[in-house]
Amino acid sequence: QVHLMESGGGSVQAGGSLRLSCEASGITYGRYYMGWFRQTPGKERGGVATIYTGTSGTYYADSVKGRVTISRDAAKNTLYLQMDSLKPEDTAIYACAASTHWFPIWWNWQEYNYWGQGTQVTVSS
Repeated sequence: QVHLMESGGGSVQAGGSLRLSCEASGITYGRYYMGWFRQTPGKERGGVATIYTGTSGTYYADSVKGRVTISRDAAKNTLYLQMDSLKPEDTAIYACAASTHWFPIWWNWQEYNYWGQGTQVTVSS
């Protein structure tokens, strides 16, 4: 059984940094995609960043490029999202997800078949 558990959310002032972690267990696929999504009330869940475990290739939303870094520690089965220069518009619930699909549309949440519960990130101005 696949289990994803996020940690590291919290409140920070604009310009600050946070690092989110997602500990994964039970994924038996050798290569898959892992990503971070965020959602605010009334809006659809949107892709923030994704990494392909096979090549460590990464994908980022334009809104976070240059401010966010996704990485993965394979030995610890842990996914990270380092977020710097945070803005109030980054406030959202952030969730990690895994996709075992071939060549998924990385920003499309419907392509991901495993999800964590999410963690709140609040950025105040």
